Amino acid sequence: MKLNAEKRVAGDAKNLRRTGRLPAVVYNNEMNVPVTLNYLEFDKVFRAQGTSQIIDLDVEGETHEVLVREVQMDKRRREPIHVDFYKLSAGQEVDVAVELEFTGKAAGFEEGGQLFVQRREVQIRVLPRYIPDKVEVDISALNIGDSLHVGDIVGSFPRQAQVIDEHDLTLVTLLAPTAFEEEEEAAAEEAGEPEVISRGEDDGEGSEE
Repeated sequence: MKLNAEKRVAGDAKNLRRTGRLPAVVYNNEMNVPVTLNYLEFDKVFRAQGTSQIIDLDVEGETHEVLVREVQMDKRRREPIHVDFYKLSAGQEVDVAVELEFTGKAAGFEEGGQLFVQRREVQIRVLPRYIPDKVEVDISALNIGDSLHVGDIVGSFPRQAQVIDEHDLTLVTLLAPTAFEEEEEAAAEEAGEPEVISRGEDDGEGSEE
């Protein structure tokens, strides 16, 4: 998808936000350019593309292939206040988080089992043209007490991709009802309000805000 941007003077982010514009920066090892975006246009593109799909960022007539590196959020309003775009170079592999979609009906559902999801994405390293929109994970063989791990779904990713996450990390577990309630309560206690949405680390520097 395409997104339009205009160059701006570094440091004027607060004034831009007052006018409904969203400050951002486009960077890699060779550049660091402050830009500004239309908030509504960015919101539309980001909802469709997320942090793992390439965006054609047009900066005053010059198009850059970029990925969203990080979105800084206003914790109170839950709105973006600054975006870091990472510019891709030809032939460069990138680290991305690929969304998982759990499909099928677990065998253990018939016994009252409930699916406890621990991870909804997996980090891979791959050339941008091979980045999948999502990866489907079939849970139909799970019985109560069974789990699926990263290593179980490595073959679901493009063969050109390297899975970065540890293979023994748990994705989902089918729990008995009482165990599920305990896990949910523990997860709720540990959860904190997220301040940024991040795609992963790249070389170079990003935001100046």
